[in-house]
Amino acid sequence: MTSQRNAADLFRRLHQAGLVLLPNAWDAGSARLIESRGAKAIATTSAGVAWSHGYADGDRLPVRLLLATVVDVAGAVKVPVTVDVEGGYSSDPAEVAETIGAVISAGAAGINIEDGGDSPDLLCAKIESIRRIASERGADLFVNARTDVYLRGLAPAGDRVAETLARAERYRSAGADGIFVPGVFDSAEIGAIAEASPLPVNVMAWPGLPRPTELERLGVRRLSAGAGIASAVVARTASLAATFLRTGGFDGATDEPLPYGEINALMTGRA
Repeated sequence: MTSQRNAADLFRRLHQAGLVLLPNAWDAGSARLIESRGAKAIATTSAGVAWSHGYADGDRLPVRLLLATVVDVAGAVKVPVTVDVEGGYSSDPAEVAETIGAVISAGAAGINIEDGGDSPDLLCAKIESIRRIASERGADLFVNARTDVYLRGLAPAGDRVAETLARAERYRSAGADGIFVPGVFDSAEIGAIAEASPLPVNVMAWPGLPRPTELERLGVRRLSAGAGIASAVVARTASLAATFLRTGGFDGATDEPLPYGEINALMTGRA
């Protein structure tokens, strides 16, 4: 477990050295490519991992495929790997902890785990169970608690900063190391969250999001690509395939990003 703790320690230190940019990979090959371009850590994208196996995003991926992907990704790179585990693939904190124990064994230095549309109480219980199993295994783990207050509109617009901060405090008390707030893009709101948050703040690449230099000035410590790179790769593949089927070549292929919903719908329905 020494190497896992070393990776986790390095990952923690990255959050103290400025803004960490995390491109999100979906398999060993994409992780290796991203590392080769200078990434100091690799995050997985739950959407990209699910799509690469022919499943829709949203806790539908079988855990065995998640674990196989983590083993492959962690084995392909030398930098720390943090894994998007969605909601933990269960509403039972004990089952979630068992899954995360396996994710740790597979080579993860950190995880993202989300509240989604569920009560913050449930995510607190999951985080507490995750902390217990990590401690039992002598492992360190950076737990990034994702709150969907902005992404799902879980509070009125004027109350979202306060609700995000309230959840951040609760998740910190449960054992979280960071707070992920996808969907926020307004500079004033980002600054207010970063200034008052008890945890390092992570935001996601989003239309209208300030540039990285501004995010760092506002106090953000982590910027994730989310599903953006995977979506662009899917779009490029679809364009090339359609052009080839039409012409037998690749001239004129376009690569406008395919919408997340269109890709996810394509994968929905698999048993």
